[in-house]
Amino acid sequence: MQAPEISVIISTYNATAWLEKVLWGYSVQSFQNFELVIADDGSTEETAQLIKSFEKNVSFPVVHVWQEDEGFQKSRILNKAVLACSAPYIVMSDGDCIPRKDFLEIHFLRKEQGYFLSGGYFMLPMETSEIISKESILSGKCFDVNWLMEHGLEKSFKNNKLTAGRTKAALLNTITPTNASWNGHNASGWKKDILAINGFDERMQYGGQDRELGERLMNLGIKSKQIRYSAICIHLDHPRGYKNEASIEKNRAIRKTTKEEKRKWTPYGITKD
Repeated sequence: MQAPEISVIISTYNATAWLEKVLWGYSVQSFQNFELVIADDGSTEETAQLIKSFEKNVSFPVVHVWQEDEGFQKSRILNKAVLACSAPYIVMSDGDCIPRKDFLEIHFLRKEQGYFLSGGYFMLPMETSEIISKESILSGKCFDVNWLMEHGLEKSFKNNKLTAGRTKAALLNTITPTNASWNGHNASGWKKDILAINGFDERMQYGGQDRELGERLMNLGIKSKQIRYSAICIHLDHPRGYKNEASIEKNRAIRKTTKEEKRKWTPYGITKD
């Protein structure tokens, strides 16, 4: 078997209905030389059974990296997933983001030494999220704006993400005011670069731990490229019970130190100092 050229890390926690839809999206990617690494922050056996069932029906490797449920410890499980990746290049996304069929192809074609890629997501309302089926994912209908608007999506400039061809997408990538930051739902970079900064800071829980990783990559000299209008994933709606202001404030303080001191390495990452 050919060694995978991309490792895709998908984070999840007890959300099998959404994860199953995401897995269907990866089953029909135009770029197929990848492995899927599921970063599972303590889900029950239901998630393990879903993954076992899915991997029987796909040709690419599926790796399930699991840890005990000790609250929101996404940074820790992502570091474990990074170590489990066998490819030199890593794409990161979430278990609530369905990739369009060219999602991995775009990341593969745009990858470049000395850079990481910054994508975005297209947020769906709950009504639309629930109606998306296996058939609509495999056929690609769930990425069709007209189909989505028939199922609860409202008109918006953001709909350009789904309708832009390659030329228009390239233009929008250039003129968007959004920073090309590391976004955990849609970003990619070289494994060696992520290891060089010691991965995610495990002190950080919800709120910006992905951005902080990107800021250390930049301090290392790694530049970023914007692909938010090219590499498309649709984000399924869900409640965020793990969101709390204390965690966000703590993370802001850590990011402030990273920026002011131009830190490249965290002693609270993959390797513990």
